[in-house]
Formats: sequence, C-alpha cells, structure tokens
Amino acid sequence: MKKIVLLLCIFQLTACGELQQVINQLPQGSTGIGSLQIGEGLREALNMGINKQVTKLTQTDGFFKNELTKILLPPELQKVDKTLRNVGLGKLADEGLKVLNRAAEDAVGEATPIFINAVKGISFNDAKSILMGSDDAATKYLTNATENQLYSKFNPVIKNSFAKVGADKIWKNLITKYNNIPLTNNVNPDLTDYVTKEALKGVYKMIAVEEKEIRTKVSSRTTDILKKVFILQDKS
Repeated sequence: MKKIVLLLCIFQLTACGELQQVINQLPQGSTGIGSLQIGEGLREALNMGINKQVTKLTQTDGFFKNELTKILLPPELQKVDKTLRNVGLGKLADEGLKVLNRAAEDAVGEATPIFINAVKGISFNDAKSILMGSDDAATKYLTNATENQLYSKFNPVIKNSFAKVGADKIWKNLITKYNNIPLTNNVNPDLTDYVTKEALKGVYKMIAVEEKEIRTKVSSRTTDILKKVFILQDKS
C-alpha cells in the first residue's frame, strides 16, 4: 500500500512539473491578447522580412542569382533577345538582362526605408483573421495596402538606378542594334515601368518568405511579441 501511495505521489509531482513547464513556455497574458497586440506582432513579422530577406536583394546578384526574384525579359523583348543571339550578339543580350537586375538591386537598397515606413503606418483592419490566415496573409495585406503608393515612390528610384548602373545606355544600344536588323519591327518598351513592377514583386516575395518562417518555425520567433502573437495561430 505504501508503495502505491508513493508511486501516486511521484506521478502527481511529475505531472505537475510537466504542466508547469508548459505554463512557463506560454507567453504571459496570451489569453487576453487583443487586436492591437496582434497588429504589432504582424508588423514585427513584416519588419523582419525586410531586415532579413529584402536586404539580400540589395547585394550584387541579389536579384540576378535568386530564382524567386530574378527579373526576366518582358514578352515583347524576348524576341529581341532571341534575334540578337541568332546574329551573334549573345554577349550584349546577356548584359542587357543583367543590368535590369542590377537596377533593381540598386533601387531596393535606396528604397528600403520606404518599405519600413509603409509597415509602420499600416493599419490591420482585421488583425486576427490575418493572423489565422495563410502563410503569407500579412504580406498579401501589405501588398494590397501599399503597392500603388510604393510604385509611385519606387519608380523614380528605378529610373535613377538605370542611369547609375548604365542600363539606359546598354538598352539604348541593344534596341538600336535590334531595330537596325532587317525585317524586324521596331520596339521601344517602357523598361522603367516593367522593372519597377518586377522589383516590387521581388520585395513582397522575400517578405513572404520570412513571414512563412515565423509562422511555421517557433525558433524564428526571436522577439517576445512574435512569440506571444503567433502562439495563438499554433493553437488554432
């Protein structure tokens, strides 16, 4: 009988110890967390996407060697690329593609503060539904809330970057050579508009990468607010 009582005590102490461990791991006050705190956590996740992922795009080949964000030629220029290669101007075609990505890399470096300010000013109308949404729900919300505004700010930065990396001269030379080839139709695409849109897509993609990390890996929640907010998602 004494052995049975002793075993019961040990079991109870063990169970209590495990329960206390679980309680200790839960963020304090998590049951009473409101929309303001959830919104703060979502903003924190988006900021981490900028700090950890978007900054990678600003490095040399940040766009060009990243399969998620590499800027390819628009449809109307794919025939230019093919024709130039067919007439022995493949090196020029390669350089033309590379400088489009260089312009984006340069522009994102200058425009990163724009994204940071956009995240600070974003207001989550239904923070809880976004938290409980898809792995990129917060990024999608950011995109819808900021894309038009960011385009107007980003476009002149891209234009300046074109000149800075020499993309404007390279593409002027490339298009001129193409237009001089017999039996081709002249092209004059708005590359600034195209690269601006593609660069923005790349930025949002990389923010989404980090959001998914935070949602799916507890180890990626490196701040108290992230732990406190995203544990609610884990429980759903």
